[in-house]
Amino acid sequence: MNTQALTTEPSTHRLHSPEVAALLKNFPPRRPGQRWEATEQSREQVRERLLAPPFRLASSAPQSRRRTGLTKTLAWLEQFPGQTWQDRWNASGADAAGNIAWRQLAISWLQSTGWSYQEPKKDFDVLGSGILALISGDVIRPSLSWLLTPGTVQILTAEMARARDPRGFAALTAVCRTDPANAHTKNGAMRRIATMVAAKGGAVHDITVGDCLELAEFLSARGSRATDTSPYYYQLLHTIGALPEGAPATVRIFNPKNMGQISIEQMIDRYHLACRPVRDLPVDYLRERAPALDYTSLRTVAFALGKLFWKDLEDHHPGIDSLRLAPDVAAAWKRRVATKTIRRKTADGDVVEEQVPRGDHGMNYLALVRAFYLDLAQWAIDDPARWGIWAAPCPIRDEEMSRKKERSGRKSRIDQRTRERLPVLPVLVKTVDTERQLAAERLAAAQATAPGTDFTAAGQRWHRPLSKNPTARVRAEDPKTGRRLDLTQEEHRAFWSWAIVEVLRHTGIRVEELTELSHHSLVQYRLPATGELIPLLHITPSKTDAERLLVISPELADVLSTIISRIRDTNGAVPLVVSYDGHERVWNPPMPLLFQRHFGVENRPIPVSGIRQMLNDALSRTGLTDTTNRPLTFSPHDFRRLFITDAIMNGMPPHIAQLVVGHRDINTTMGYKAVYPEEVINGHRAFIARRRATRPSEEYRTPTDEEWEEFLGHFERRRVALGDCGRAYGTSCIHEHSCLRCSLLRPDPDQRPRIEEIRDNLRDRITEAEREGWLGEVEGLKVSLAGAMQKLAQLDERARRTTTVNLGIPTFRDIASHTVTASKDPS
Repeated sequence: MNTQALTTEPSTHRLHSPEVAALLKNFPPRRPGQRWEATEQSREQVRERLLAPPFRLASSAPQSRRRTGLTKTLAWLEQFPGQTWQDRWNASGADAAGNIAWRQLAISWLQSTGWSYQEPKKDFDVLGSGILALISGDVIRPSLSWLLTPGTVQILTAEMARARDPRGFAALTAVCRTDPANAHTKNGAMRRIATMVAAKGGAVHDITVGDCLELAEFLSARGSRATDTSPYYYQLLHTIGALPEGAPATVRIFNPKNMGQISIEQMIDRYHLACRPVRDLPVDYLRERAPALDYTSLRTVAFALGKLFWKDLEDHHPGIDSLRLAPDVAAAWKRRVATKTIRRKTADGDVVEEQVPRGDHGMNYLALVRAFYLDLAQWAIDDPARWGIWAAPCPIRDEEMSRKKERSGRKSRIDQRTRERLPVLPVLVKTVDTERQLAAERLAAAQATAPGTDFTAAGQRWHRPLSKNPTARVRAEDPKTGRRLDLTQEEHRAFWSWAIVEVLRHTGIRVEELTELSHHSLVQYRLPATGELIPLLHITPSKTDAERLLVISPELADVLSTIISRIRDTNGAVPLVVSYDGHERVWNPPMPLLFQRHFGVENRPIPVSGIRQMLNDALSRTGLTDTTNRPLTFSPHDFRRLFITDAIMNGMPPHIAQLVVGHRDINTTMGYKAVYPEEVINGHRAFIARRRATRPSEEYRTPTDEEWEEFLGHFERRRVALGDCGRAYGTSCIHEHSCLRCSLLRPDPDQRPRIEEIRDNLRDRITEAEREGWLGEVEGLKVSLAGAMQKLAQLDERARRTTTVNLGIPTFRDIASHTVTASKDPS
């Protein structure tokens, strides 16, 4: 038999999250010791302690079975070498064998020494009772793998709570009693805590953050079911204050999905590029661009260059090692980028793959690859030794990146979406408010009713069924249909749906900014002139990294005060919650966020996905449909477009709207504003009204025959010696019939000699006036001369435009001699 100590504890190298690795450095797990007081006692001391209170059992039969099992287990362990019972346990190989197999080893020894019962099952049971006493008495400390083996002692939690740490487990039980989580989750968490106490020693309050991390990694590495890997045990320990100061406030940091940031090398290496020099190029390129990009943008560029570009080329052209692509290779690659592969289930249940076009036909990824080539070409000029060998012609031409048609179609679709939703916004607002009030009324009526009885809320009769945990969630049942409702959850969703709609429609903020609103976002400003306090909403930097302040309207103030009143704890403070930044993949410090909910025994921020789901649920209850008669949906960004459109339509200057919503470019703000056909109609009607207000009203009537004849005669009376007068009907000449100087004169080409004669005469008169000293006359003559020169220039321009240009095209006469006449068939 193997007498060496067996190490079965999981190592920390499987932890992939940088945040978890940093936590392990700050909160290392306790290492299982080899020597402590209880494991160094003699066999008689161990038996005497474990058969006395608090380990003594109340019933005589179980106590007798424990005495027998303890005696046999100690006798079997005593044959192995070691200074302590833990040394003997490790040397026996029982820890590696597991909870079931080790008993078979012990039973074989008992049979060989005559200590065994006639029925092996009795030995199997008494050995289990004996090992449970040794574990609860901290005589031996099995490894996590042994304790988590299926079939391990099922009453380990109860035994630890009774004999090892009654006060600690009582505090955990009190928290579980008020938690709406199901019994399976609670029992699993209690079993995990008992496992850590058994494996590491001490009591509940001796458990460290490292112990929890180690257990979470071990469960994840085993590939257990999701319910078995739940870190709910950490949530319970943190709630009762068992963890040390500085421990993370949320269990979500143990979630494998929240991996945190990875290095640039890891971003590229996950695509397994074959050409090593080309693999190193995107790494160096991303490292150069990293200071100017956020983490999400960096991952997008890595995906475009590593997966969609070079990995695709290697898959279709093995051995490729140059960025200089042949035209046919580049064309085929661009066709592939324009589509993506999706998997769907057929009616028979089979999973098939099919190619579907990308939403933008891959233009975003083409733009990233084009920028990659152009950057390399520019950098090659600045640093030819490093980048010069990679400079190559870009396979994506500039004309391929034209998005004019796409932008026009997108603007049309967005405007139509806004025009559909702005008229029905009052319906949505009324619906969510009504649902909030009804849900609150049902919950209050049910809470005031004893379980098992009926109650009436909003004119409807309900029945509150009996529950094993009445303090967790309140449920109701419709006596007529038998339909059950979770009134607690219904009230929660109705309230936050109302809060989301109200805040979004009054502020026009982005959904990420909504999730980042905190109690610290409420600030005030005192007007210097009047001393009046203006409440402001501070929007933290998000997409544009620029903060801004919004004036809080009275309606928005009511909504925010209702939210704060709801989330305050018993001390009147807004609880601090830890949120995860999905874009940067980092955990934010604890903040008093406004959009938070009570989840189990901790408060969690409402995620963006939850906000979208609540909006869709609220829309489904309105019964609204779009132009295709499908249920109308709202995205959080729709409220931003509605806010901008409504603000500008009601008189807010566009440049002020730009500052309110936080756009860098005013064209972006105007692009959000939807142009309504009624705006064109109303604007045109207003123009007509203004024009009529400045014109005589008697003009807007049916003209008489005399008036019509006078109107037609006006065009005949416009004829003058030099051409035609272009003045409007009903207006007199304001130039005192100085036609040569008038800009309304349209000169007649037939009168060109007359105008030239006038020009020459004016020159002679100017010469005479200058000779005689008639300087006052000279100025007027020069004005008339300029007018004559202008009329001649107009005639020249008209003549130039009407002149026929010979393009050199041969006429029929020129080509007639080259015409060949086909001979007739002699047959």
